[in-house]
Amino acid sequence: MAHTTWVAGFRTGVIDPTEQIKLAESREFGDETVRHVLRMAGGGEAVRVRLTNRYGAAPLRIAATRLAQRKTGSAIGTDREVTFGGAAEVTIDAGADLVSDAIDLPVEAGEDLLLSLYIPASTGLATFSHQPGEISYIVGGDHVADVELTGAQEVPFRFFVTGIDVLVTDPTPVAVAFGDSWFEGVGTTPSANRRSVDALNVRLTRGWVVNNGIAGNRLTAEEIGESGVRRFDSDALRVPGVTDILLNFGINDLILGAMGGQPSASTEELIAGLTDLAARAHAAGLRIHAATIGPYAGCVFPGLPLVETQPTRHAVNEWLRTTDVFDSIFDVDRAVADPHRPDYIRPEFDSGDGMHLNDAGAAAMAATVDPTALFR
Repeated sequence: MAHTTWVAGFRTGVIDPTEQIKLAESREFGDETVRHVLRMAGGGEAVRVRLTNRYGAAPLRIAATRLAQRKTGSAIGTDREVTFGGAAEVTIDAGADLVSDAIDLPVEAGEDLLLSLYIPASTGLATFSHQPGEISYIVGGDHVADVELTGAQEVPFRFFVTGIDVLVTDPTPVAVAFGDSWFEGVGTTPSANRRSVDALNVRLTRGWVVNNGIAGNRLTAEEIGESGVRRFDSDALRVPGVTDILLNFGINDLILGAMGGQPSASTEELIAGLTDLAARAHAAGLRIHAATIGPYAGCVFPGLPLVETQPTRHAVNEWLRTTDVFDSIFDVDRAVADPHRPDYIRPEFDSGDGMHLNDAGAAAMAATVDPTALFR
């Protein structure tokens, strides 16, 4: 008899919008439908949806939810009603997450789904993903069942959703890409699915990787999302079906705090944080793999300690290359650094801002991961 189990087919990191006024449009909803585009990393014979009001200040009422296969744009194909304990309408308490009932909708890896939520009353600022590399459609009124959302506003954010689980009959390993914008895909072509995690999934012949990167996220400090050390349990260890974790942290710890007058992380702090995550993953019976910290000296944003923090970056990278704390290391730094100016991104991999990778750079990053080190 086949054994069925739920594993993650899609994940996305979410943040508190009150922390992000300067970096993305914080907004609230009321008598509106929001339709999300969700690219599946893996497929299965049924699905369930994960919603969140993790950072909400008041209960979140959702009056109707539907999940559909995508045709083009906002147009849906086969769709299904989503229920929660048998009910179409649900309220999610402030600070809470919720998982739907199983939905009879087979999906495949690489398929786009459209998740539509009708939110009838004022929500306050919405828990959201601020740079997912994909759009959502917003329109007034209840239009979750409409084939297409005519005249919808298109926004580059994702709201209230943290994941979709898929039901599989064969044992299927899942890796979680846990880190910052180099996973989430800032710098790659929007709505094209050319993030480093997408490129890695194309290379795999077994299992898949779900993306829990958050642009601007730091390993050691709170600001853009909870710190990596703090969100590790919810966003990595407790992801359904996880067997492996991929880490990419460091750039934001070194330079982003300067925007708020905060000091850069030290070598010792970064090593301690990475070591902590490795120990927690191994205690949970999981494998964990870490990236070296990529170059950023060409960053175009003013006022950041680009030169002063390079010795720390170098020291952490040398520790990563020689430590036995992790199950494997993927050397992103050496793969994307300009050989003539190793603190800078190679020109052909630079998105244009000096600190993020373009499509080719994201593919080069993905190529540093050894597939045989995953899912052993």
